[in-house]
Formats: sequence, C-alpha cells, structure tokens
Amino acid sequence: MKVNIALLTVTDTRTLKTDKSGNLLSVKIKKAKHNLIDRKICKDNKKDIKKIIKSWLKKKIIDVIITTGGTGLTGRDITPEAVSDLADKEIPGFGEIFRVLSLKTVGTSSIQSRACAVLAKGKYIFALPGSSGGVTDAWDKILVHQLNIKHKPCNFVELFPRLKEK
Repeated sequence: MKVNIALLTVTDTRTLKTDKSGNLLSVKIKKAKHNLIDRKICKDNKKDIKKIIKSWLKKKIIDVIITTGGTGLTGRDITPEAVSDLADKEIPGFGEIFRVLSLKTVGTSSIQSRACAVLAKGKYIFALPGSSGGVTDAWDKILVHQLNIKHKPCNFVELFPRLKEK
C-alpha cells in the first residue's frame, strides 16, 4: 500500500534546493514506493508551522506528515511545540525509540533531540531532526518499517482505517 506523505522542512537557513535532509527524505519516500504529495519549507516560526500542518490535516489525500528541523534545544527550535498544539494523541514511543537508535550513531548527544510523533485528525505527524543523520536514523530504522503494510507484527498503516474512531 502506498502512503501519501507531506513533507515540511523547518529552517531559518535553507531553501528547497539546499535542504539536504528534505531532499534525502524525498528520495527515501519515493524509494519506498510512497507518494510525496506536497513539500514545503518554512522558517522556525510556530504560527507558520501550524498553518501549513493545519492545511495538510484538512486534505483527505494526505495520510502522514513529516517535518524535519526545529527539534533541538535552541530558542528557535519550536517544532515539537507546534506539533503538540495540534495533537489529538501523543505517540511517545516514537521519540523514545528514535533516541535509543540515535544513541548508537551520535552517542549521548541524542539526549538533545526532541523528535516526536502525534496523531492529529486521523493522520500521523512525525517531527524529525534537521540533520541528515537524524533523518536517516528515523526513516531507515523506524518509519520505513512502520509505514509498510507488510511489516509484522504490526505497523502504522494497518491502523489508518481506525484512527478516527470515537
């Protein structure tokens, strides 16, 4: 099953052309045979991040929203707060597993990551770091599997029909 994904890069310094992590994710999404429905870039500004994500939450065609950037500890890193404001449910295991996996590649520096995931309006939102290494860890070690309907014993895709249950 193909998953329809929207990708947002949060950065004060990059353009779509120089967005190494976003470009890397675009390739990985296509390699996994998913659809990249939309891709945008915006500044580290909570209002702008939320505006773009809210517009994607209204689009039936989009299943998953991935952000990259703004998950660190600096004053401008605001993506987890923006995503949390829109959340119906947190998915704490995503950030926990990401940091455990990241520990193997960046050591104790993984403690500085606030990568996270939530459910909002029946869609998954994954907030990944802006580094190409962080994006690679998140995609190759978590998302490529969880966004694959064939992954066992369970995966995020098989839950799509039930995410809006009341």
